[in-house]
Amino acid sequence: MPAPSPPPSRPSSSARERPSRAPPATYSHAASLPALPIPPIAGTLRRYLASVRPLLSPGAFRRTEEVVGRFAEKGVAEDLDARLREYAGPRPSFIEEFWTDAYLVPDTSPVLNLNPFFLLEDGPDQKTAGSLVGRASTLAFASLKFASLLKKEQLQPDVVRGVPLCMAQFQHIFGSARMPVLNAPDVVESYDKSAHVAVMCRGRFYYFSALHSDHSVAVDVEDLALILEAIMADAAAVQADPSKAAAAALGLMTTQQRNTWALARANLTRDSPNNAKTLGIVDSALFVLVLDEFTPGSIHEAAANCLHGTYDLREGDGKGQGYQAGTCLNRWYDKLQLIVMSDGSAGVNFEHSAVDGHTALRFVSDIFADTVVQFAQSITSTIYSKDHIPALLDAVVRRDASTFDSKPKRLDFEFPTSTLDDIYYAETLLGDQLLQSETHVLEFRDYGKKFITQNKMSPDSFVQMSMLLAYYRLYGEFVCAYEPVLMKRFRHGRTEAMRSATAKAKVFVETWCSKFRSKSEKVAALKEAIADHSSLVKAAANGEGVDRHLFALKCIASRENVPGSEELFDDEGWKKLNHTVLSTSNCGNPSLRLFGFGPVVPDGFGIGYIIRDGGLQYTIASKHRQTKRFANTLAGYLREVKDIMGNHKKLQVRQFRHTSMDAEGGGMAEASELADHLVKGSFSEGTDVPSAGGAKARPSFGGVASPAVDLYAGYDDIYGESEPAPPPMGGVVKRRPSIDLKNVKELGVVTEITPREPGGGDKGE
Repeated sequence: MPAPSPPPSRPSSSARERPSRAPPATYSHAASLPALPIPPIAGTLRRYLASVRPLLSPGAFRRTEEVVGRFAEKGVAEDLDARLREYAGPRPSFIEEFWTDAYLVPDTSPVLNLNPFFLLEDGPDQKTAGSLVGRASTLAFASLKFASLLKKEQLQPDVVRGVPLCMAQFQHIFGSARMPVLNAPDVVESYDKSAHVAVMCRGRFYYFSALHSDHSVAVDVEDLALILEAIMADAAAVQADPSKAAAAALGLMTTQQRNTWALARANLTRDSPNNAKTLGIVDSALFVLVLDEFTPGSIHEAAANCLHGTYDLREGDGKGQGYQAGTCLNRWYDKLQLIVMSDGSAGVNFEHSAVDGHTALRFVSDIFADTVVQFAQSITSTIYSKDHIPALLDAVVRRDASTFDSKPKRLDFEFPTSTLDDIYYAETLLGDQLLQSETHVLEFRDYGKKFITQNKMSPDSFVQMSMLLAYYRLYGEFVCAYEPVLMKRFRHGRTEAMRSATAKAKVFVETWCSKFRSKSEKVAALKEAIADHSSLVKAAANGEGVDRHLFALKCIASRENVPGSEELFDDEGWKKLNHTVLSTSNCGNPSLRLFGFGPVVPDGFGIGYIIRDGGLQYTIASKHRQTKRFANTLAGYLREVKDIMGNHKKLQVRQFRHTSMDAEGGGMAEASELADHLVKGSFSEGTDVPSAGGAKARPSFGGVASPAVDLYAGYDDIYGESEPAPPPMGGVVKRRPSIDLKNVKELGVVTEITPREPGGGDKGE
């Protein structure tokens, strides 16, 4: 290998002076946050019975009442509740460890089961937004600035409506990886000193260093564009034969059951120190930047690509079984992934066990907003100074071409025969999953938030009722539905469950679908169900939920071998409550085009929705269900509401997307207002924790309530005194020392790649 040449010769940038008024420290509110309250057990049991009643037959409900009565009268409930309060005493949250374990214990593939996705709106600068390298470099640069501020604890803390939120999850968004462990729960390992980015292209792995030791950013957008061009050129040369790409696509192993991946990983590293070091470089990266040479033909394809990648089986030479050439080869589901496609469409797929949707969305909305601000600065810089528009992510960028090595390097694994077999079978098993899954997008534009609020209804509760109604109308069945309520106002808070299938919701769907009820009766039933849903959400947000308290009692009983609770948790009521047919989540933010996740039970739907002023967007995923028909039924109901409650003039929304891509692959999509609302909106909590669904189960706490709508909006500026960073999250989450990248050039599996000079031709090695 030739001696490394210096990075492209442009003037080095110096550190910018910070504003005199420093922002509040990222964790400045940690010490003042209240602990998540444990509600009185009597109230929890009463709310539990109210939650399961509409899901059960009268006879089944009577049996559940009797079971709950015995659970309380025999003293089991009081004993477990006392043990839980004792357990919670020294901990920041009574549910955190149990909830993290609920993600890490099941022997389940994260793809389609756990990891949610976001699809961003198109970038503002048409010179870069329509190209893979242009969009990837701007988003990667914004991501590095976000990571820099976070590592320096200078990232503005989340404050919603004057209420500070817990920032503890941000300790695990960068430099973290979910690690498979054979016959044991997975662990999440976080590398505090992570300073490099992993890149995937055509299933191959690359990395480049991006942050200085003081956490300042070492590369700019132009550097990143050159780095990514070099990576794509190298991947095209090394992986010129697409029929051979699948054979070396190690990322496929992260789609398998966790025991399968743990065993394959052990075999891969047992006889090869180089493989262990190479995996360490991937694990400890800040994030994975995924370069997909794929152009979605419709919004459905764009959503599916961000959720699970594409399936593209080709015939080959006609002598074999064909080969896989889809983007499903180009994923690493154990980490945060920033995915960019050939037309500049971009999204995020994130590992969910230690990070909820609200945390991931803060990252996504900030990096998108930063690209808008950067574009605005470029427009006004010829008239005003660049600082006339304040930077959103005002990180120090210190490009030092003489001393910092940011050249990209390819990582090559030494695959034993057993690993090659593992990769092949992983691809065929994943192919089955993808062919069994369907993702459909409903972009309803007749009305949105304004119409709903003008009719004095809660937008989120209105959408919840719409999904229950669509299922009932299509199948004649009232089923369990779930949305998460954000609990980050409490220390180390995650989510509480809101069970939307209430008794009043059941009355509503039956009334609306009846041929013998008047329009006024239907509207009255809808509004009553919405009011009931809204009040229950507020109670859950204040710590008066059901699922997390009972789930924690179940975990305490298992942890301390306390008998007497088996009857409650084996009862049909508990099983019905935890068979989430409609797993839903609300995520409203102008940076997003879509977001979604897979169903959490085989006969269910996963539905992510966004409420806009002039429209409602649903991303619906299912396995073996009539996904498009469900979406059409949903749209039909929404139009009925408009007909019954009165037409409302369709909002004329400013067009923002430059790419022609609507639900059928053509036409201009509805835009979102940007301006002052770029970082406002409600935030989703992603997907539910799924049941095992027939997968090989590890020892666990049994049935799990599901984690997915945030009912808070916006970031308000607030300044507070700096406090020490909060302790790491509970559960199986570990801090790891930073991997030493100084001597990786000595590895036989690392190949350095030289980016071209700006404005010049390629440089040979």
